[in-house]
Amino acid sequence: MSPPATLAVLDAAYRTHVGAGTRYALLDFPDHANVGDSAIWLGECALLEAITGRRPVYVSTWHDLDIDALAAAEAEVVFLHGGGNLGDIWPHHQRFRETVLARVRDRPVVQLPQSIHFRDPGEAARFVALADAHPDFTLYVRDATSLAFAADRLAAPVRLVPDSAIALGAQPRGPEEAPLLMLLRSDDERRDHGAPPPAGARVVDWLDDAPDLPAGDDIAARAAQARHRVARGLALIAQGAVLVTDRLHGAILADLLALPHVVLDNDYGKIAAYRATWPAATPNAAAATMAEAVAAVARLAAG
Repeated sequence: MSPPATLAVLDAAYRTHVGAGTRYALLDFPDHANVGDSAIWLGECALLEAITGRRPVYVSTWHDLDIDALAAAEAEVVFLHGGGNLGDIWPHHQRFRETVLARVRDRPVVQLPQSIHFRDPGEAARFVALADAHPDFTLYVRDATSLAFAADRLAAPVRLVPDSAIALGAQPRGPEEAPLLMLLRSDDERRDHGAPPPAGARVVDWLDDAPDLPAGDDIAARAAQARHRVARGLALIAQGAVLVTDRLHGAILADLLALPHVVLDNDYGKIAAYRATWPAATPNAAAATMAEAVAAVARLAAG
């Protein structure tokens, strides 16, 4: 599927829930340095604002939700930020999601595209019960593995769409600074790739905010923070002539930059599942180990 066709799938899904002038809330702003979550947020905002012609009437993080303020904003539909935290690896986001399902029952709640991974079956059962008890809940997932998991368990509607970050569109790429850049996880989803990165590779992660991150917690400030983080991430990975990454949004942003890349995976196969469903347009390769990744870099560099 071409990039325009993939984006059209996502756009059609959003239009199922909003139209011109619809008042909407967007919850679970990613108030942390991880660039990928901010890329998703900006993609969500781009689509919602293009369709409705307006910004959200209410925004919150996982830790500052005000149910009374949400009600006063008169949102016709409540969207939950997408990503890879539907499960029990990142429990504060999951508990937030469950709180919204339990307490916001007088209007539609839409979970934007997520990857699903539960290590504890009891936690999965808890989420399923809350989702199915909600009178108007829709779940979007971004890979076939998550779709199979949810469709087997939920009575609520479950739909397969791509990640919202693709709505950022093609990005300009400046001059390269390193033959090989490796954006590798340093968090709870990291995986042993069998060997250290090769000598000479520039190895980075993107979990530290710049000191000039805009301040504030209103809707405009949150948008500015997300733009700042995504600009930092794009500048970081664009340094490489070829990128190796085990971050899904490292791969997605590389595709938007038309940057050749090699994909390793996180600890539960999130990237492989996504790419099996939504292949990249830019030259790329998948690798199971660091040695395979280095070999794939050589092939991409050779053209």
